[in-house]
Amino acid sequence: MSLFFFFLLSCFSISHALPPPRGFFLNCGSSSSTNQNEIDYTPDEGFISVGNTTTIKQKDLIPILSTLRYFPDKSSRKHCYNFPVAKASKYLIRTTYYYGNFDGKNNPPVFDQIVGGTKWSVVNTSEDYAKGQSSYYEIIVGVPGNRLSVCLAKNAHTLSSSPFISALDVQSLEDTMYNSTDLGSFKLSLVARNSFGGDGEIISYPDDRYNRIWLPFSDQKHPTVTSQSRINPSNFWNVPPPEAFVEGFTASNGKPLELQWPPFPLPATKYYVALYFQDNRSPGPMSWRAFDVSVNGLSFLRKLNVSTNGVMVYSGQWPLSGQTQITLTPAKDAPVGPVINAGEVFQVLPLGGTTNIKDAIALEDLLESIKQPPVDWSGDPCLPRANSWTGLTCSKEKITRVISLNLTNLGLSGSLPPSINMMTALKDLWLGKNKLTGPIPDLSPMTRLETLHLEDNQFTGAIPESLAKLPSLRILSIKNNKLTGTIPSVILQKKGLTIQASPENMPSTNKTGQIRVANS
Repeated sequence: MSLFFFFLLSCFSISHALPPPRGFFLNCGSSSSTNQNEIDYTPDEGFISVGNTTTIKQKDLIPILSTLRYFPDKSSRKHCYNFPVAKASKYLIRTTYYYGNFDGKNNPPVFDQIVGGTKWSVVNTSEDYAKGQSSYYEIIVGVPGNRLSVCLAKNAHTLSSSPFISALDVQSLEDTMYNSTDLGSFKLSLVARNSFGGDGEIISYPDDRYNRIWLPFSDQKHPTVTSQSRINPSNFWNVPPPEAFVEGFTASNGKPLELQWPPFPLPATKYYVALYFQDNRSPGPMSWRAFDVSVNGLSFLRKLNVSTNGVMVYSGQWPLSGQTQITLTPAKDAPVGPVINAGEVFQVLPLGGTTNIKDAIALEDLLESIKQPPVDWSGDPCLPRANSWTGLTCSKEKITRVISLNLTNLGLSGSLPPSINMMTALKDLWLGKNKLTGPIPDLSPMTRLETLHLEDNQFTGAIPESLAKLPSLRILSIKNNKLTGTIPSVILQKKGLTIQASPENMPSTNKTGQIRVANS
C-alpha cells in the first residue's frame, strides 16, 4: 500500500468526538513525541533495544516520516519491537516506511517483516519511493499470550542494505471485529480497503475510531450516489466508519453492476472479503434495494436486501485468483439498481507456529539473567525457522521445542535462572567459555539432556547431585569454574558418562581431569 506523504497530513477527515485510540503508536527513530492526525506518536526507544536512528532531510515531510530506525547488523537474524498486551486480545498492526534515501544508495532495501513466529510479508518500497510516496502494510492478529512482537529481517534480496521503519501502529480491536476468522490459527494481511465513488479524501482516525485507512476508489464506468442518511457503526461487527458509506457506485435500473476490485490480480489463495452496502435515499418504507452478489461468477449471497441502515456481507475463507470481479444483479422488477459503498480484502495467512510456552518462558528468564545476550534474542525464539534466536536449534513441530542451546564463547555474564530446567526437550546445553556466575541449578527435569558444557566460567557452589538424575547424559564438562567440593559419588557411578572437571573437583584417586564410566 502507498500514500503520498502529504496526504497523511492534509487529507484525513477531522472530528473531535472520540477519545484517543487504544494501543501503541511509535514514531520510529525519533527522540520526541508528535501529534499526527489527533494521535500521539511516541519515541520507539522503550520497545526496542537495537538499531540506529537517522533523520530524513527533506522538505514538507510530516514528522512520522522524517525519522526512521534502521538495522545494519548483518549477524542478527531479526530485529524486534515488543509490546505488553492483554491475553487473548486482537490487534491491527500497521508498519509505515519512507526510505528517503537515508543510506545514500538511492536504492530502497527489500526485507521481511514478521509478526510473532509468522513471516508476514516482504517489504519492497521501491515503486512507491520512485513516485514520492510512503508505503504501509497492515495485518490483523490474535495474541494468545501477554506479549506481541513485530520484527524486521534481512532476506536474500536485502544484500548490503539495512531494513528500516518509519512508524509502527499497534491498534487494539474489539472481540467482535473480523471474528469469522480463527485468529488462533490464521492472520489477516490487508490487500485492499476502499470507499467507493469518493472524491479523493482518505478516511481514517478519528472518523474510523480504530485507525484503519480507507482509500478512495473511483471508476468512471459507474455512476455514483450520495447517501442521505448516516449508518450506526455499532450495528456492524467490523464497526466501519459512517464516512465510508457517504458515497457509492450504482447501476441503472434493471442492469447489473460489474466492478473489478481490487484493481490488481491476486495470487491464488483464500481471502477474507467484506462488502458494505447502504441504500442512499432518505429513510422510508420504499428505501431498500434487492440484488444478488457474486464474486468471480460464484454466488456470494442471494437476495440481499439493503436498507438505509446499511449491511455488511462477508466470507472468512473465499478463494480468489487473478482479477476479481464483483457482480451485483438486481432482483426482477426491482425499482432501482444495486449499490455498493466500500470493501475490504485480506489474505488469510496460516499461523507459522509458535515456540512451546515453557521453553519461551525459560528463555525469557535466561535473557533477563544474563548480560550482553545476542542482539537478536527478541520475538519468537524459534520461528520463523530462518530467524530463530542465535544459538538455538529447534524441532520442526507446529508447537516448536528447543532441542539445542549453544552460547559458547559469547562473552556472557550473569547467572542461570532455575527455570532453565523447563526446557525439557533440550538435548545439548553448551554455555562454555563465558563469565557466568552463581550456582548450577537443578537440571533434573531435563530428562533428554545428553551433553552439558559449563566449562571455563565462574560457577560457584557445590556440584549438584541432581545431575545424576539425567538419564540421557553422556558428557558433563564443568572444568575451570569456582565450584567447591568433589564430584558426588552418584555422578561418578553413572554409567556411560564422560566427566571433564578441574583437578580440585576430582576424587582423590583421580586428578587427571577426566573420567569415563563404562556402560557395563
